[in-house]
Amino acid sequence: MKQTTIKKIATVKGVGLHTGKEVTMTFRPAPVNHGYKFKRVDLEDEPIITADVNRVSSTNRGTTIKLGDAQISTVEHTLSVLTGLQIDNVLIEINGPEAPIMDGSGLDFTKKLSRAGIEEQDAEREYFVIEEPISYKDEATGAELMALPAEGFHVTTLIDFNSTVLGHQYASLESLKDYKKEIAPCRTFVFLHELEQLLDQNLIKGGDLDNAIVIVDRVMKTKELNALAKRLGKKSVKVEKEGILNTIDLRFENEPARHKLLDVIGDLALVGKPIKGRIVATKPGHRVNIEFAKMLKQKLVEQRKLKNKPKYNPNIAPIYDVVEIAKRLPHRYPFLLIDKITELSDKHVVGIKSVTFNEQFFQGHFPGNPVMPGVLQIEAMAQTGGILALSTVPDPENWDTYFLKMDSVKFKYKVVPGDTIIFKMELLSPIRRGICQMQGTAYVGNRIVSEGELVAQIVKRKAE
Repeated sequence: MKQTTIKKIATVKGVGLHTGKEVTMTFRPAPVNHGYKFKRVDLEDEPIITADVNRVSSTNRGTTIKLGDAQISTVEHTLSVLTGLQIDNVLIEINGPEAPIMDGSGLDFTKKLSRAGIEEQDAEREYFVIEEPISYKDEATGAELMALPAEGFHVTTLIDFNSTVLGHQYASLESLKDYKKEIAPCRTFVFLHELEQLLDQNLIKGGDLDNAIVIVDRVMKTKELNALAKRLGKKSVKVEKEGILNTIDLRFENEPARHKLLDVIGDLALVGKPIKGRIVATKPGHRVNIEFAKMLKQKLVEQRKLKNKPKYNPNIAPIYDVVEIAKRLPHRYPFLLIDKITELSDKHVVGIKSVTFNEQFFQGHFPGNPVMPGVLQIEAMAQTGGILALSTVPDPENWDTYFLKMDSVKFKYKVVPGDTIIFKMELLSPIRRGICQMQGTAYVGNRIVSEGELVAQIVKRKAE
């Protein structure tokens, strides 16, 4: 699949749900790999905020992203529609701190963007592929979200508010092709007791009975209904059908569950890449959605790093075995830490270390709980990098490699007996005057166990 953007500019106008202020939001075409970005055109310097889960500053009655003093609230409906229409790149200009609520759904956004048109771009779409089950559970609320491997993008939501009026509801989206018809029109909802609390907190200034479904969860007398109507600026309100305050009809019998599905899609758009997998959300809400999105984002970062993980096949003869390595490096037992070199080019090298319980360092390092020292993992990286550095000289046996610097070193998982470590060293810049700057990554299975940036120098030995 190719990345997409909109063909022409699209503009929507409305009021912010909580601020009640008129706001204009303009969608503009954007280049490949741009993603979703918001631009506060009403502020000095017009700051741009990337739609990223690490920018989330609040999940109170909506999702807010922030950069410095600039923020944009209630972004989830906008992001949900962009995801639902499979638009990858767009710049969203907005002249206020909150996206317009419109009718409480994604319908108006969908209509405007569809009219603007969608066009393919000259770059492949990069997906976050769910390769193994990922789950998050909030013990306090019982909310649970899971991501499971699947061919496409599917979302299922189950809601339960312990309410006799709303009851259990279920919604499912099996294909984004159905988003426009099945999910975009579904409006947000609020319980009557929540509505009263929000009004008391001076929130939902832009709230209206036309942009939210109000679920009546307690008996109301005529006097109370009249007082509520006055607060909402209406002549009158009534319970037109059982449990619903509005005089409008539900668009779907399970519209609340479908709107929760809409919210889940919007919040998960903050992961930064379209997801290929099945999402199952039980009792979702913005706070737990964002916590889950953070977990997925971390997995995405790991997946990107593993994308370039070398493949090791022990049945293929190595470029250098341990005997050949010993001819090139001035290390001997117990300090020769590399067993094989399986890849070697002018820019990278891959080394293999089979960790056994017979390693000398295990005798004194956590006896009874053998763990390979992190510093020795870095030393093994350096030795692997030394093979690459020394491959640039005709007589490597007459040269030595010395550490100069280590930066951004991280140890992520324990390395224990029985592990096979794959060390990959990549040049960050050309070797000049014998100075080698490399990025080192150590893998065990599908995990990165350590990584760091190493700088070394190759020096010719003095003749005796």
